[in-house]
Amino acid sequence: MSLEQKIMTDLKAAMIAKDEAALRSLRAVKAAILLAKTSEGSTGELKEEDEVKILQKLVKQRKDSLEIFKQQNREDLAKKEEEEIAVIEKFLPKQMTAEELKTAIAAIIANVGASSPADMGKVMGVASKQFAGKADGKTISAVVKELLSR
Repeated sequence: MSLEQKIMTDLKAAMIAKDEAALRSLRAVKAAILLAKTSEGSTGELKEEDEVKILQKLVKQRKDSLEIFKQQNREDLAKKEEEEIAVIEKFLPKQMTAEELKTAIAAIIANVGASSPADMGKVMGVASKQFAGKADGKTISAVVKELLSR
């Protein structure tokens, strides 16, 4: 079952259950998928990695908004963002833990032969492809920077 079909099924269930948070989130995902499918140069079909990128983008947008709302003491809006993040993350692949990520990146550093922060680009290129959908780019970057600066 494609992501779009899963979203539609869950959207119907959320409508029946009158779950406002799920409805907001699922409608946003559905809109993003439709936008990607109908954008200029698209074939009308999305690959799984494209679907994951869309979901990650939506989660990142909500996390950025959440941070801003917390800084401005807008707990009402922050709560909505947290609810939407929780719903959208259900459709993403299981995220790697910090320890799993450190171990895997240490192996990549050894394979690539990186030894200093100047080699960060080499490591990030491999790590970003390998962990696509499993870890946030910001987190990957922080771990790579930490391991290379030792």
